[in-house]
Amino acid sequence: MNYTKLNPAKRWLVAASLGLHAVSGWAGIPIEHWTQASGAMVYLVQSPAIPMLDVQIDFDAGSRRDPPARAGLASTMAAMSAKGVLAGSATEVALDENALSEAWADLGASFGASAGADRLSFLLRSLSYPDLLARAAQLAARQLGQPAFAEAVWQSERERLKASLREASTRPATLAARAFNRAVYGSHPYGQELTEATLAAISVADMHGLQRSLLPCRARVTLVGALNREQADALVLTLLSRLPQQLTSDCPALPAVAEVAPLRQPAEQRIDFDSAQAHVLFGQPGFARDDPDFFTLLVGNYILGGGGFVSRLTNEVREKRGLTYGVYSYFSPGLHAGAFTVGLQTRPDQAAEALKLSRDVVASYVAQGPSEAELRAAKDNLVGGFALRIDTNRKLLDNVANIAWNRLPLDYLDTWTERLEQVSAAQVRAALARKLQPQTMVTVVLGATAPALSTP
Repeated sequence: MNYTKLNPAKRWLVAASLGLHAVSGWAGIPIEHWTQASGAMVYLVQSPAIPMLDVQIDFDAGSRRDPPARAGLASTMAAMSAKGVLAGSATEVALDENALSEAWADLGASFGASAGADRLSFLLRSLSYPDLLARAAQLAARQLGQPAFAEAVWQSERERLKASLREASTRPATLAARAFNRAVYGSHPYGQELTEATLAAISVADMHGLQRSLLPCRARVTLVGALNREQADALVLTLLSRLPQQLTSDCPALPAVAEVAPLRQPAEQRIDFDSAQAHVLFGQPGFARDDPDFFTLLVGNYILGGGGFVSRLTNEVREKRGLTYGVYSYFSPGLHAGAFTVGLQTRPDQAAEALKLSRDVVASYVAQGPSEAELRAAKDNLVGGFALRIDTNRKLLDNVANIAWNRLPLDYLDTWTERLEQVSAAQVRAALARKLQPQTMVTVVLGATAPALSTP
């Protein structure tokens, strides 16, 4: 790419994508929050250092709301939203995928969608120059509110996704992860996944139905960039203007989603697979994001397996015994209890030994908790790395959108290090004892040639 030959808008977009628009140092991060007449919740951080804006629009329309027979609907709808838009006013002609892509390139801006377990998200990045931003907002509003979902395009996309699913089924890590998710979540929607059968059941009508559920009153909009509150409020009105409008001031409630059921007994699944490495996963449902133990478990898991080379699991399984190049643990809190996962890869003939040792490390840690030295080191590393969490507009957007989505206090980022420092070793031990039950965790081992592995 010849950077000097790009037009000014495109040069700014390239700079942004390379992370060259670092957020200047913050003494505090003032987050402005208000609710529009439609019910849309807006969160704004003014960052005037450069003429750039990042916007994230979140809806409670993630994969947990996919009908079981059409699992994958949210993710396929998100992908199809970039495949073209319908004609609008007399001056707004229909755009296919290529024309839509060219329109965004001409603006030096980008807009796209993605679906996670809990939310369906749309992200806009644009220069904040008034003329460019106004045009970008109108185009984003069309893509958000008037996607084409053309039948012929969907048939082609479905075949591409089918081929992708078949290719993914040849990857051992994918197969192990699928089995593990089913074992942890059971029938809960968190365990649903796109398959060839559910893909075949998804129709254009289903996508339109999901799109019609995206009401302004259900939107949480986060903005980080060079605009003030008045400008942000007007921009959000434009972005949501082509969504279906509710007829009353009341926002229709979405159906409740059941909680993840706790595991009652251990289970183990061994999957035969011709692989140079055995893939080992074990764990259980963890906790939801609004759990009061969140900070305590953030520190606790850093010590166990989230801190890379300074974690207990790495020290015991890799450094002392050389059973793996890498072992890790993490929690995945969401609106419901996301999985607690321990994972590693090892030689197939070492899988039983590596699994037993990892289980023993987890059980010992849950029983005893961390040492004061481990706790201090974990806090120092986490606090020392905090600045890297918010050093660009995009990272700051992620964090503020997290505040918006989980309805966290507006001073959450300002008090993050303080709350971390307040965690004690006794609190970590107590929280681990409340959340983890090593004796009932599920285990998936793919590719091992060792004899059957006994459950704990």
